[in-house]
This record gives sequence, structure tokens and C-alpha cells, in this order.
Amino acid sequence: MARVDLAWRHKGACNGLDPTVFFPDSEEDSAEAKAICAECPVRVTCLEHALMSRERDGIWGGTTEKERRRILRHRGKSA
Repeated sequence: MARVDLAWRHKGACNGLDPTVFFPDSEEDSAEAKAICAECPVRVTCLEHALMSRERDGIWGGTTEKERRRILRHRGKSA
């Protein structure tokens, strides 16, 4: 099995913050997490990890689950 390098997580703007911010009760409550992600130096890496891992919950790379599904569908159509 291939090793996945997750060292980027230590550079995330979310590192050390309350994780509940990134797991809002609804998509409408995601603004705070998205604002943090917008300033994150590893946002793109985080998003790619979430897409590859098919993360279902939480805000990853500034996107909600619904937004990630949309990205994957779009990539599937253009592949």
C-alpha cells in the first residue's frame, strides 16, 4: 500500500483550531471555516486530499461535501 504524505496538515490555517468549526451542522454554517481556508497556504493540497480520499464530512480546502461532489463530477466529464 502506498504511503500518503500528510505533513502538509501541520501548515494548515486550521491547525490547532477547534475542529468543530470545520464540521458545521449545515452548508449554510460553513462561512467561518471557508474564511479560514481562504487564507490557508495549503488549501489546494487539502482540497486535492479530500477529493482523492472522497471525504464526505467537513470543510476541506474551502469546500463543502456538495461542492466537492460537483468538482468530481466536472472532472469526470472532462477526463
